[in-house]
Amino acid sequence: MIKTLRRTPLLTMGDGRFLKVEAHEVEFADGCVVPDWGWVESPAFVNIVPVTTSGRLLCFRQEKYAVDGLTLAPPGGYLEPGEEPLLAARRELLEETGYVAANWYALGSYVVDGNRGNGVAHFFLATGAVWQQPIHADDLEVQKLLLLSREDVMQALAAGEFKVLPWAACVALALLHPAFAAATLAANSH
Repeated sequence: MIKTLRRTPLLTMGDGRFLKVEAHEVEFADGCVVPDWGWVESPAFVNIVPVTTSGRLLCFRQEKYAVDGLTLAPPGGYLEPGEEPLLAARRELLEETGYVAANWYALGSYVVDGNRGNGVAHFFLATGAVWQQPIHADDLEVQKLLLLSREDVMQALAAGEFKVLPWAACVALALLHPAFAAATLAANSH
């Protein structure tokens, strides 16, 4: 078993909610000790792949500071302190898109970096999405909300248009989920 023997804070940005960097002293099962293991703490977040009642996937075309050029992105955001991932996903979907969804499927929770931490991603598929209210997002980047077909999403994913790894992973997992195919095929058969 791997044990953390000591944590030494190195950097805290602002109030520390969004980024902390630490050096850990780590002991491995064989007794090997690494005295300066880098560790990054950032908040857990959600990403949602919403599918409308008409079988279209909601996503954004936007800029991101760490991304070269435009990227496609599913809705998502950070969990508030003490907030459960599903509640955060419902809140983020409504705030960022104005949509609510009837059916929710957990696609898993994943550590972003297995060696350095860097937050936990909680992924969801939401089907039966319908518009409820105007967007109330607080995002800094300019975003354009898109409604894409299943084929458009598959082509965009294969072409690398989801340029942030958690976003690409979330979309890929959603595409593999039986509820995604059922939601898009059922809507297109009407």
